[in-house]
Amino acid sequence: MGFTMGLNLLLLLAMVATNILSLYHLSTTMISTKPPTTPTPPVPDHLLRQLQTIRATITHLTRHHSNPSIPTTPSTIPSELLLYTQLSPIASSCRHHPDLLHQYMNYTPFSPCPPPSSAAAEPLILRGCYPLPRRRCFSPTPNKQPTSLPTNPFSPVPEYSILWNNYKCKNFNCLNPDLGFDLKKEKSKLLTYKTDLDLPISQLTDIAKKSKIVVRLALDIGGGTGTFAAQMKEQNVTVITTTMSLGAPYNEVAALRGLVPLHVPLQQRLPVFDGVLDLVRCGHAVNRWIPVQAMEFLVYDVDRVLRGGGFFWVDRFFSKGVDLDKVYAPLIGKLGYKKMKWAVGKKTDSSGVKNDEVYLTALLQKPVSRGR
Repeated sequence: MGFTMGLNLLLLLAMVATNILSLYHLSTTMISTKPPTTPTPPVPDHLLRQLQTIRATITHLTRHHSNPSIPTTPSTIPSELLLYTQLSPIASSCRHHPDLLHQYMNYTPFSPCPPPSSAAAEPLILRGCYPLPRRRCFSPTPNKQPTSLPTNPFSPVPEYSILWNNYKCKNFNCLNPDLGFDLKKEKSKLLTYKTDLDLPISQLTDIAKKSKIVVRLALDIGGGTGTFAAQMKEQNVTVITTTMSLGAPYNEVAALRGLVPLHVPLQQRLPVFDGVLDLVRCGHAVNRWIPVQAMEFLVYDVDRVLRGGGFFWVDRFFSKGVDLDKVYAPLIGKLGYKKMKWAVGKKTDSSGVKNDEVYLTALLQKPVSRGR
């Protein structure tokens, strides 16, 4: 009963606010009987945005309030979600997935976070609901914590430090070794040259030295368990790795290796200030399955965070051969970067042969300075 009255009150207030803003809008656009001596001032952008937000809120609340199949009880909209919306805005994409959002925010405050609630986090992020709302519950931790951790990022990490309840596999042996969890195998990656598609770290550092560019800070987009960051650590380069934990503990393993994982999806703005990085690498996670316009936003976000003279490393990007020539190569070319390396090779697995796919490995250097 109290929840229904509160919802009605909130709906009434939203309607009143909408009417006030609408009257303001009309009052500023009505034609006077006398010729105006000065142009009619435009409606401020912040008021129009507020009007759109309030109207969206009315639509959302009306849908929940008028649908008899949805009971207007606290179980429909978790009280913690209603409270949080009064404190901080929620990403607009979250409203497209109300069931997952309600599941995520359905918990008892100041108590352990229930597993079904926490399980909704990864699906929400992958659907663009980012950043997630904060919660007032205790996240679970492993029963046993290591007394020490390896200083070598390629040494084995303790399995008992991972909450395997979140995943189908319950140990490392169950996971595909090609996913980056076999650290002995990872130790040799990015170090050798076998084909033109390879860019060994030694070659990367030589190019940087010849270009008189110091590489000290880098970002690895979709970097899995952080192997690139681990290899660059040997070169005294700090690398932050963006990674998801979809089906396997990528974030947890990267952290156990002594690396810095960022739980950030590909479609979100890079959480780095403008012009502060020396190098950005895009690995296998960046490929033709990303919509072209989303790819454009991504590469220009890379340009934003790179300093003048910094490097953009596209590592084995795959697409159809015709799309590389007509779509992706021109897209990358718009950046106006210098090509330090540009290698294309056939993708020889079954999917590559079937779809006539190719790999692209490119190292591009941003202009040292640009006019304003």
